Amino acid sequence: MSELLPMSPGVSEVTVAYERLRKAQRAEPFPTEDVRRDRLERLARVLSEGSERFVRAIDADFGGRSRHETLLADVMATLESVRDALRHLSSWMHPRFVSPSPYFLPGRAWIEPLPLGVVAIIAPWNYPVNLLLAPLVGALAAGNRAILKPSELTPRTSELLGDALRERFRADELAIVLGGPEVAAEVSRLRVDHLFFTGSTSVGTKVAMAAAANLVPVTLELGGKSPAWIHPDYSLARAAARIAAGKLFNAGQTCIAPDYVLVKKGKEAELARELSAAALHAYPGLPQTPDYSAIVSEKHRERLVGLVNDARERGARVVSIGPDVEPGSRKLAPTLILDATADMKVMQEEIFGPILPIVPYATMDDAQEHIARAPRPLALYHFDDDVQRAEETLRRTVSGGACINDTVMHFAQESLPFGGVGASGQGAYHGLAGFERFSHLRGVLDASALAPARQLQSPPYGRILDAALAALSSPTTLAAPGRLLRALRGRAAAE
Repeated sequence: MSELLPMSPGVSEVTVAYERLRKAQRAEPFPTEDVRRDRLERLARVLSEGSERFVRAIDADFGGRSRHETLLADVMATLESVRDALRHLSSWMHPRFVSPSPYFLPGRAWIEPLPLGVVAIIAPWNYPVNLLLAPLVGALAAGNRAILKPSELTPRTSELLGDALRERFRADELAIVLGGPEVAAEVSRLRVDHLFFTGSTSVGTKVAMAAAANLVPVTLELGGKSPAWIHPDYSLARAAARIAAGKLFNAGQTCIAPDYVLVKKGKEAELARELSAAALHAYPGLPQTPDYSAIVSEKHRERLVGLVNDARERGARVVSIGPDVEPGSRKLAPTLILDATADMKVMQEEIFGPILPIVPYATMDDAQEHIARAPRPLALYHFDDDVQRAEETLRRTVSGGACINDTVMHFAQESLPFGGVGASGQGAYHGLAGFERFSHLRGVLDASALAPARQLQSPPYGRILDAALAALSSPTTLAAPGRLLRALRGRAAAE
């Protein structure tokens, strides 16, 4: 559907794409509900009709990616985001009436969501379809046009996304630009109305600094070291099954994967046995089974191997689950790190792979202090059969999101906002949160000539304003507004 962008000497594809989107946005600043539904339905067809092509492209980019993981996380999760937006679009778009201050009655007040205009979305490689298109769902539902930058580390998938989106969307509705870090940097310097970035903290910092030069607001979906915290009374076998499932999905290349496990001191070896059993049960034939994904590039795999070697050299006990990988494979066997200490790189960096340190704690207060000292994580996983106690424990910590007795599943809830806090990010999306993230919530007052406030705000000022200020600042302020309103209405009636 999209025609090729005309290029002028010295003008980049990014600039041309942005200017075309901006021109169309000025001509149609508030798309109707029908227009938004049509765009969302076209996006759904991109996903449903291209699902098997996405499976093949991501598998080729990773050098081995589980078909079911791609269908679950990249295709079906994104489709559910579209369906949720279509179900709720009418109510999200509708103005929300609120009560004005009593001094302004009988006036009316409401909050109306407005499209921001043109937004930019920069996506990472680990879930190349979902993390590009799920934010787009909120942007389209809110009535925006968007410029998209997929990752260069998954080139086949990025090219396929470009072809599929250009087939379904006009160039003045949606633009997708391909390339490396230099293209991402150019996108981050555009004067868009919002910039949405998912990726590492180091790159996110650069993106935010570039956007700040133009006062462009940003959403940063980053990462960090998300802990799994097991209460001493909780079954280690049950905890291990859920921790292994969240950690080994996509071979740990997930921003909300458990990054380390806090377990009662003395139970480390037992937990290691349970984690090994859970991994082998879920993935028979590790690591060569097709259900277990590869590491996206040899560079990333070398970094992970370096983390393991560093931990071993510093005295950690390393437990590899399953045999060595075949030569030439980028798969990496699940690896447990026992006796992990703070000086090890594996406890300092976000791991982003199938490596899991096990950290003992003496008391629950010690575990809480361990989490509190670290930068605020993107996710927190707490395992405890006592729900009230678990909720109280969560209230003593801060994280972007949390799960009780499970891992990563909060991401799949469209009714929950998803995002980080502090070093793990800023801003949230999914469902209503995504719609509002890409909207301006404008407050409107329909003022009434009969409002008592008219008696206060209009010069010449005199005894009425003096009496009102005195009443509102008195120790009995809670009772003062009622008396003041009656006096003002009486005066207005007399006039």
